Amino acid sequence: MAIKIISLILGGGAGTRLYPLTSQRSKPAVPIGGKYRLIDIPISNCLNSGLKRMFVLTQYNSASLNQHIKNTYHFDVFGRGFVDILAAEQTPTSDKWFQGTADAVRRCMHHLTNHDFDYILILSGDQLYQMNFEELAEYHVDKNADVTIATIPVNERDAPGFGIMKVNEEGMIEKFTEKPGLDILPDWESAVPDKLRQQGRVYLASMGIYIFNRKVLTDMFKEYPDAIDFGKEYIPLAIESGLRVASFSFDGYWTDIGTIRSFFEANIALTDPIPDFNLFDNERHVYTRPRMLAPSKVFGTWFNQAILADGCIIHAKKIERSIVGIRSRIGENTEIAKAVIMGNDYFETLEKIVRHEEIPMGVGKDCYIENAILDKNCRIGDNVIIRGSTLLANDETDTYCIRDGIVVVKKNAVIPDGSRIGRV
Repeated sequence: MAIKIISLILGGGAGTRLYPLTSQRSKPAVPIGGKYRLIDIPISNCLNSGLKRMFVLTQYNSASLNQHIKNTYHFDVFGRGFVDILAAEQTPTSDKWFQGTADAVRRCMHHLTNHDFDYILILSGDQLYQMNFEELAEYHVDKNADVTIATIPVNERDAPGFGIMKVNEEGMIEKFTEKPGLDILPDWESAVPDKLRQQGRVYLASMGIYIFNRKVLTDMFKEYPDAIDFGKEYIPLAIESGLRVASFSFDGYWTDIGTIRSFFEANIALTDPIPDFNLFDNERHVYTRPRMLAPSKVFGTWFNQAILADGCIIHAKKIERSIVGIRSRIGENTEIAKAVIMGNDYFETLEKIVRHEEIPMGVGKDCYIENAILDKNCRIGDNVIIRGSTLLANDETDTYCIRDGIVVVKKNAVIPDGSRIGRV
């Protein structure tokens, strides 16, 4: 018999560490890989796993996220699949915003009462990975677990940045600690295969992916009505109260898009010859909005390890180790290295470009761009140098930010001819 699951995807909070990319959109709506958005990842994982009933819980800067979901995920009218949005709302019992991950799910549970399901899969909307949730669900059932947490093995260097599980040889979680210090870390080693132990990856970190039995989650919400967060409160409470909490160890590629640096590196890694996150797969599809754009057009450009999306017109001299997003326009003799260019939301008309009343949308002629992120609809003039470096201090102006050594040009920013930004 099929396992009956409802998937809840959390839309995230203010996303301050990803600012300015989150100044006008929520984290799951941030573009990635030239043509996708982060929300496409968990939704695609669900679809590839045969899970077609999803709710996305939104709250902060949600307009573009809502629009993307509405324009992208349409199901057969004779099927039962859906991706529905549950926005934070005032009710007779609460007039507040979602206070945390668990609070968001608890306050949306009444929307699920008309659906037939035994398990709730809770996912983050801002992670990059490919996982078969059907295997996770089968593992949960086989373990006769009340709660199962997806975990990833990490080494001593990375462990202090995560919630770490103490897992026994049967795969059950005995203890949990949030971001342990190096002094107590040896006490938190878990039983892992010899291959992982040889690599020093003996600590099992929570991925923020949970599957709950329906009744267990409902009962916990009633018993602990003031707890608001899964990782910090409900998971430790579940372990301490004697519930069967299992660890589903995942050894594939996974990254949490939490900072500008992690976002930048995850994008650039997609240009590797054989990337850890595979966009070119016959089975593990990554779905997104079908835009019906024209194919890209290139004039004499030297490319190396670059991803070029649809609808682009490229005159550049060289593009290396970079992502070039939809509808991008790049002028003659421009060089781009290790950059993420998100592209444009629309085509600028030829008449407007010819009139040249303002700097055209895209990147102009004779520019040099390195270690940078150009958000949507930027207008970069001619002879502009933008160069990030780890030697640069964090900074902000009206048109750009420097974060983690990366120059981020803000959405709709205009950078005049001859500008110099960063380490030049």
